[in-house]
Amino acid sequence: MRIGFGYDSHVFEAGKPLVLGGVPIPGCDGLKAHSDGDVVIHALIDALFGAAALGDIGSHFPDTSERWRGADSAALLAAAVAEVSAAGYSVGNADITVICERPRLRPHVEAMRERLAELMGVETSCVSVKGKTNEKMDAVGEGRGIIAQAAVLLG
Repeated sequence: MRIGFGYDSHVFEAGKPLVLGGVPIPGCDGLKAHSDGDVVIHALIDALFGAAALGDIGSHFPDTSERWRGADSAALLAAAVAEVSAAGYSVGNADITVICERPRLRPHVEAMRERLAELMGVETSCVSVKGKTNEKMDAVGEGRGIIAQAAVLLG
């Protein structure tokens, strides 16, 4: 068994759609990023690669490559799971914490869990997504961005 931890953060960017955990979130600006900016999936990919000792998200999907500009992070997650599987591991479970003042995540948590489980090929019961605020502290607390942290267990 192997444990991995992932982290990602992005600031908001007006005029872009917001996607978190592979789920479109209406009524909120998207995130500034080279790809679609799905901070949840980016942290999860980092955790998967870390647990399998396969580097980090930037070594597989560099933000200097035009190939990944505007990329759908769901496709990146599917590719990461395939790489982890090829290395001889399978996903046991994932625990994700999303830290932001906006949007309110509770209405979207179940859809995010279902989508992430689908992309990783596990049961929904193997995926936890929790939303937290930063209690108005720092840039995230001021509502300027989102942080995601992810922990995964590989077998």
